[in-house]
Amino acid sequence: MRRMVMKTAFIQAGAKALCQFLEENQEEFNMTDKKVLEIGSGTGLVSIVACILGAQVIATDLPDLLGNLRLNLSRNTRGKRLHQPEVRDLVWGQDLEKDFPKSTCLYDYIVAADVVYHHSFLGELLETMKHLCQPGTVLIWANKFRLKQDLDFLSQFNMTFDAELLVEFPNLETKVFKAKCKAA
Repeated sequence: MRRMVMKTAFIQAGAKALCQFLEENQEEFNMTDKKVLEIGSGTGLVSIVACILGAQVIATDLPDLLGNLRLNLSRNTRGKRLHQPEVRDLVWGQDLEKDFPKSTCLYDYIVAADVVYHHSFLGELLETMKHLCQPGTVLIWANKFRLKQDLDFLSQFNMTFDAELLVEFPNLETKVFKAKCKAA
C-alpha cells in the first residue's frame, strides 16, 4: 500500500483491513468509476484508497470531523484520482431521506470500517445502512470484534442483510463482510 500522510493520531484496525482487502481484490470489487459512499469515515483512509482505486467517493462523518477528513482526502488523493472526492456530513438515523434521498442517492458500494464499537447509536447505524443500501448496492463492512455488543449488532445486521464473511484478519482481530439488503 502507498504511504499516506494522515492528520490524526490513530487509524482503526478495520480501516487497515478493509483497505488491504479492497487493494488485493480489485478484480472482484472493481472500484473504477463506481459510486462509493463511506459511513463513518473518520480519518478517511478507506475513502482515500477507494478514490485512488478509481471510485467516485462520498466520505461521510459527523459535522465537526469534516475539516480533518476533507484535508486528508485532498492531500492524499491529489494527482492520483480519477474523480474529485466529496465530503458530506451524515448523522446516523437523522434526516436520511432529506439528505440522502432514495430516489437520487444510488451507490454501487457502501463501505464502513470499525463503525461498531462501544456506543449507543447502533440502532441508528443499522437504520442508516438499510436506508443507503438499495437493490444492487453492495455493503462492505470491516470490524474489529471486541465486545458482546459487537456480536449482538452482527446478529441484528444478519437479520436485515444477506451477509457473507469474506475474510478474517486474525492479526487485526477483524472480519470483512459483504452484504446486500434482504428483499422486502
